[in-house]
Amino acid sequence: MSTHPIFGRWPAEHPDRLQLFSAPTPNGVKVGIMLEETGLPYEPHRIDIMANESHDPAFLALNPNGKIPAIYDPDGPGGKPLALFESGAILIYLADKSGQFLPADAGGRYEAIQWVMWQMGGVGPMFGQLGFFHKFAGKDYEDKRPRDRYATESARLLGVLDDRLANREWVMGDDYGIADISLLGWVRNLIGFYGARDIVGFDRFGNVQRWLDAGLARPAVQRGLEVTAA
Repeated sequence: MSTHPIFGRWPAEHPDRLQLFSAPTPNGVKVGIMLEETGLPYEPHRIDIMANESHDPAFLALNPNGKIPAIYDPDGPGGKPLALFESGAILIYLADKSGQFLPADAGGRYEAIQWVMWQMGGVGPMFGQLGFFHKFAGKDYEDKRPRDRYATESARLLGVLDDRLANREWVMGDDYGIADISLLGWVRNLIGFYGARDIVGFDRFGNVQRWLDAGLARPAVQRGLEVTAA
């Protein structure tokens, strides 16, 4: 571990633990929540993305894509160190490492992974773009067609999730898992930090609201949201 460039910039006080490099964004909180849920020992490091720390050469040695989150596990597969980025991949890895939050049967496993991929390929990009055009610099653009396009698609995705949750407590049914963890931060941000509740007509999606309330009430979720917040 001592030879990896990341630790020259962000030293590990507990080098035997899994190391998390993240920030309190919707993608970043996924891994903090998962680590809190599993109980795996870890050490968090906050990456200040506003100060462009994710493009520090030391961080790029861990994740060449320059995005959070990323992990370094000194006890990876076969006892060898593993560096890993992309939040969905990390969730699957931690589920396998801990034996938790991912169905053991092959059919259920792939179904859960499919919903994680749906979040990664749809919910994250669409909600994030809506946040840009509704809350951040894009809100000043006179042409509202991009904002409206992302609002419409975000609402459609919420409808897909609402239908999925119509007769289920969690995305996969009775069992909470990585599909839920992948989505909680994004839905929370959409109606909270992004202030997009009205523009997507969120109050129509009662199943999503019920699911969100139940997820945010979990103690591990509450802790995970704060892992790199300070």
